[in-house]
Amino acid sequence: MRNSFILLFFCFGILGFSQELNCNVLVNAQQTGDENLPIFKTLQKQLNEFVNNTKWTNKTFSSQERIDCSMVINVVGYSGESFQASLQVQSSRPVYGSSFTTPIYNFNDKDFNFKYLEFQNLTFNPTQYESNLVSVLAFHVYMVLGLDADTFSENGGEAYFKQAQTIANYSQQENYKGWKLADGLQSRFALIDNLLSPTFKEFRQVMYSYHRQGLDAMSNNVKEGKEQIATALKQFQAMNSRRPNSFLIRTFFDAKADEIEQIFSDGPNVNIASVKETLQKVAPMHSSKWQNIKF
Repeated sequence: MRNSFILLFFCFGILGFSQELNCNVLVNAQQTGDENLPIFKTLQKQLNEFVNNTKWTNKTFSSQERIDCSMVINVVGYSGESFQASLQVQSSRPVYGSSFTTPIYNFNDKDFNFKYLEFQNLTFNPTQYESNLVSVLAFHVYMVLGLDADTFSENGGEAYFKQAQTIANYSQQENYKGWKLADGLQSRFALIDNLLSPTFKEFRQVMYSYHRQGLDAMSNNVKEGKEQIATALKQFQAMNSRRPNSFLIRTFFDAKADEIEQIFSDGPNVNIASVKETLQKVAPMHSSKWQNIKF
């Protein structure tokens, strides 16, 4: 009996402490010409442990619920403890009732300079600045968590986006790029500011209706699911008329353009002409893909 109790405690303990992410962090230092230096391997190992072993929320995630994501750090230069790099972050989630996954987040963070000493401790403080390395990775972790949650419930990612905003605010003190209004329209600051702004409220509505009411519903009725996706995409028209070619719309279609082309090029027929008209208006940067939609 005692051994059974210990086994149960151990199993529940594993579930209770399961982290939120299944993230592959890759450090690519080929452009430096010194990609085989031990410091890059150490950095990669430490960052994988940091991202995957930190408890980012107060919720319990089973191993099957962990969010699949990747972070590719491209180091282009370094001097001592100073590194110049960019960061590509991607995440996905499973589609209900299928073996498919759908891309959720695809962001190229071009302003990722940081300081790092080999084997230094990497710890995250939700209310206090630790380093730009920690802040940038933590910011994108909460973007991954927030966008994923928004696809399962309306505005489900609010708390995570608020934390990302807090990170953006306290990270301005060291004058690294990406955290301030002056850093441009495609910065971390712009991303979280837009996400939480009423001006772009349709974006989060689309995230929910596209995924939960559209993709997830296709396991029961493919045509109705596709129609829900078409309806969801039309919500971008109001947002686009308010702010044409907005950063958020571009981030959405950077992740979704290939998937949308595939959805409307196969399966039960829906009003393709209307869908293509909407897509050409709100995402003309992907017009070559929309032209490929033929049914």
